Amino acid sequence: MDINKGGQVEKVNGKELTYGEFVNRYMEKNCPVVLTGLMDDWRACKDWVTVNGQPNLQFFSSHFGSSKVQVADCGTREFTDQKREEMRVSDFISRWLEGSPVQPNTENHDSNGHGSVLYLKDWHFVKEYPEYLAYITPVFFRDDWLNFYLDYYKMHTDPDSYQQNSEICCSDYRFVYMGAKGSWTPLHADVFRSYSWSANVCGKKRWLFLAPQQSHLVFDRNVKSCVYDILAEVSESKFPGFKKTIWLECTQEAGEIIFVPSGWYHQVHNLEDAISINHNWFNAYNLSWVWNLLLRDYNEAKEYIEDIKDICDDFEGLCQRNLFANTGMNFYDFFTLITCFTLANIALLCYLSGKYGSPPESSLTITQHVIFNLGSVRKVAMEMKSMHALEGNHHCFLDIFKTSEDTRFFELCTHLRKTYVTIHEQPYLSSEFEKSAVDYLMGLKACSSSRIHTPEDLTKLIDNAVSELGDNYTQQLSAVHVT
Repeated sequence: MDINKGGQVEKVNGKELTYGEFVNRYMEKNCPVVLTGLMDDWRACKDWVTVNGQPNLQFFSSHFGSSKVQVADCGTREFTDQKREEMRVSDFISRWLEGSPVQPNTENHDSNGHGSVLYLKDWHFVKEYPEYLAYITPVFFRDDWLNFYLDYYKMHTDPDSYQQNSEICCSDYRFVYMGAKGSWTPLHADVFRSYSWSANVCGKKRWLFLAPQQSHLVFDRNVKSCVYDILAEVSESKFPGFKKTIWLECTQEAGEIIFVPSGWYHQVHNLEDAISINHNWFNAYNLSWVWNLLLRDYNEAKEYIEDIKDICDDFEGLCQRNLFANTGMNFYDFFTLITCFTLANIALLCYLSGKYGSPPESSLTITQHVIFNLGSVRKVAMEMKSMHALEGNHHCFLDIFKTSEDTRFFELCTHLRKTYVTIHEQPYLSSEFEKSAVDYLMGLKACSSSRIHTPEDLTKLIDNAVSELGDNYTQQLSAVHVT
């Protein structure tokens, strides 16, 4: 099917771009971009690729063959995705080398003529092989609250929902993808409406992007079902707005990294045998996207079971459990995450302000970044409050004292400091910060009420802590504008 193309995604030499320029031009404006020149020193580009630029399948089979991974059959649709099965990497490689069937799967009427090419997806490679340093995350993508948090905490610990034996499956959003020419991913927007970045280790991909302002056009009249394959015949009666869509196109070569902003629907095709590295991530710049998705999915989950509300002892708890099951996060999970980052940012601001000693040299850009983080969390907390989220919550709370004394919080603070030192090129933030982070928090009157139950509690914590550190910080916080 022909689609309307409105242009190409911009390509930029990543070596000539500063972090501030990337934020201003792409992250803040939520625009896609392809970055070149950032993968030259990656181990993956040497070990995983043959001398003629093909995937080094034997290397994967011999070094990582016992790993169990999810493999999609690109010719068979299952609900809104492709049918998947679990297999060992070695078995996937064997089937690839033997040449799995590539003719259209005529047994499945939803195959849309695609061959049954296998595509290894969502392999949690970093979590499984932490000692094997396949790549270094480019500086533009390092302010990653999602994976920072999951390196130290579980997203969800409800014993009814969380399976202890699936730790790797739930533990991060850093993935490796591998597929032969003809493998593809159906139209979708990314999990949590996060950002993502995708680095092509080898091979070539075709990307098709739809801006968030047009996302409603790929849904049916009831806004329940999304177009599966934009290149197949799309029913005009079912998707009446589809013909109005305008797509950005991009051909991604080996050695290039594409930044996928929040809420952009996209479909991806491997034009050659390909290996890619992909992260989903969010931070202060797209926190509202995450909250808005959770709110939408919560309302849908609530509506679906509304008829049992009067006979359910814990209707709200059931809604939250269903939200987690459907989306991978619920209000409590999200609130705990942003509260942890609030505490880490407040501790860092205490250090930067010089409240407990001389302020570090040349720390203005990091201070501005931390203030922006707190302003973004505050905005989301106010939105949560306005929607009465967690109102009356007495069971789920974050204890400031216990959190600050937890070694995981210490590690989170360390990671945050090191990240901001790197991305802002400010080597002056001493490691003394981590040693005193707990003291900084406990020294604030704002933290004297140790339990954070609700978004209103979180807003008061931010306001009072910033005010305590000085009027200039309060003015900066009030001036924060988050789109």
